[in-house]
Amino acid sequence: MADLFTAADLAAMARLGIDPAEAARHVALLTHPPAAARLARPCTRGDGVERIAEERHRDLLSLFEEAEKAGRLSKFVPASGAASRMFQSLRKALDDEEATWFDWNDRAEKGDKGAAEVVRFVENLEQLPFAAELRAAAGGEVFSDPRGRLREVLAATLQAPGLGLASRPKGLVPFHLEEEGSRTPFEEHLVESGLTVRSSDGRTPVHFTVAEEAQGDFEALLERHRDGLQRRLHARFEVTFSVQARSSDTLAVGLDGLPFRTAEGELLFRPGGHGALLGNLAAIGGDIVFVKNIDNVVPDARKGPTLLWKRLLAGRLLEVERRIRHLVSLLHAGDPTAAAEALSYLRETFGDATAEADTLSPAERVAWVRARLERPLRVCGVVRNQGEPGGGPFWVRSRDGRLSRQIVESAEVDLADPAQAALWAAGTHFNPVDLVLSLRDASGRPWDLSRFVDEEAVFISKKSHGGVELLALERPGLWNGAMAFWNTLFVEVPIETFAPVKSVLDLLRPEHRPGPE
Repeated sequence: MADLFTAADLAAMARLGIDPAEAARHVALLTHPPAAARLARPCTRGDGVERIAEERHRDLLSLFEEAEKAGRLSKFVPASGAASRMFQSLRKALDDEEATWFDWNDRAEKGDKGAAEVVRFVENLEQLPFAAELRAAAGGEVFSDPRGRLREVLAATLQAPGLGLASRPKGLVPFHLEEEGSRTPFEEHLVESGLTVRSSDGRTPVHFTVAEEAQGDFEALLERHRDGLQRRLHARFEVTFSVQARSSDTLAVGLDGLPFRTAEGELLFRPGGHGALLGNLAAIGGDIVFVKNIDNVVPDARKGPTLLWKRLLAGRLLEVERRIRHLVSLLHAGDPTAAAEALSYLRETFGDATAEADTLSPAERVAWVRARLERPLRVCGVVRNQGEPGGGPFWVRSRDGRLSRQIVESAEVDLADPAQAALWAAGTHFNPVDLVLSLRDASGRPWDLSRFVDEEAVFISKKSHGGVELLALERPGLWNGAMAFWNTLFVEVPIETFAPVKSVLDLLRPEHRPGPE
């Protein structure tokens, strides 16, 4: 380590709260990358993905309602992402000072996807949820002639002093139209929270991770709408915010394998990706916590399936949590049949290979079973894969040969291996739509979430800084390697619960329109 870092480097790391040993570990991971995840097979219906029969709804909803009244529920929303990617095609059109509407239309007719997005945006301006704000920002004359005054319309959409949507956090972009006007994803999550995590006394705890520079904007929007939402939902919002800690940043490495240095000779630390939010999740001290991406929201008229399945997923989690705690209590009490009962439950519920336990002494077997039961629990709602980009649920073989259910991204898989590529292509379900987490043990103590991370399930990519290429490291993803050693269930949920917004044109999809077609 002494050869890697200077005294100035160590002082800089101390200011950021980064342990030099951790920075050295980043260098080792980047110069000697871990092996790719080894897919064993996709998780499919009946083999890693559960389906909840309708006749079970009543019992699971009863468990949810019990926890809701007891005030055990809260919500965690990663909301620090920028909206810039939603507007990439429009940004390109704005930067092209020579092209006219006719040029973009001609390019679209010739198959240019980016140009087609520009054309569709212009032709559907009136249908977008921020149309009224855009008319006011651009001026009625400009808004009424978007083809002839294309760049003015785009500038009013993307830049300040217009709407400035391209520089907003995604959580503050208008997504939907309701009776009161346009509504952002931030507001939609508040509404969802009031309908899912409100306790019997109205307490509604919800936490957002945000970019530090945007926190004031989120707080201002909250204060504008808090009273109205609370009256409507009979809720008492306890909204908290946090930012990604600089201590979770990762050290970049040059292509020469040495720590990357800027032109000023300083080490370059980069944000560690959304897996770095595990610390934020742990810090909220939650019990039963709902997690969902900021952009996966729908208008009020379409919330029914989402609300039902959030409650069912929580009910399933609470059912499993109750059973695990009962088994652990039997093991603690020395019940002679508890180990066998627990092993059977591990096989049936989590698909665990338990043959190893049969080779152990009775005392060792109890310790082995307790170690497998006593850990955080998550239930992940997954939809059938409809071709959206992203990962999905797979059975993965670990470095010691054990099988476990994991959410896997394509970047984690060696797709140059034909067998692995075939398994990847055979995946039937998509990344979690909703997660529900159990973060405390039977005594009510929070789990130390850092104990259950697969530290080698990192993401490595090539980036650049100042025109110089480098290797960048992202920590294990929040619901990927960061939760690798949790007890995990995948439950199939309806496609109606999945409505991500990756492009501004996604807001024209039926699921983001004010009511059923």
